[in-house]
Amino acid sequence: VQLQASGGGLVQAGGSLRLSCTASGRTFSSYTMGWFRQAPGKEREFVAATTWSGRSTYAESVKGRFTISRDNAKNTVYLQMNSLKPEDTAVYYCAAPVRNSGSSFYTGSDGVDYWGKGTLVTVSS
Repeated sequence: VQLQASGGGLVQAGGSLRLSCTASGRTFSSYTMGWFRQAPGKEREFVAATTWSGRSTYAESVKGRFTISRDNAKNTVYLQMNSLKPEDTAVYYCAAPVRNSGSSFYTGSDGVDYWGKGTLVTVSS
């Protein structure tokens, strides 16, 4: 089971990036998939998640700026990041599954079974 994330890079504040994460080795279409991030010196934190049917949830810090989506046929989840801020600088990790029950999501990192290697997003001021 592997999660391969890509799309990170350096962008100026106010800019946009789109992250992609493709799962291989197993079909994740029935899983809630998500993104976490970890800034230098900080703990890993939840960013966004989406169920197989497209129900999504976001951290308050990214609501209205980030959009998570998925293509089940491609085993791929995306994170569109707009209006980026310097405080969004972090290594972003794809995660599966993110535990949920209906519209209630568990956003702790200890609930995740599989992690991608991470992709670095740097937002300059």
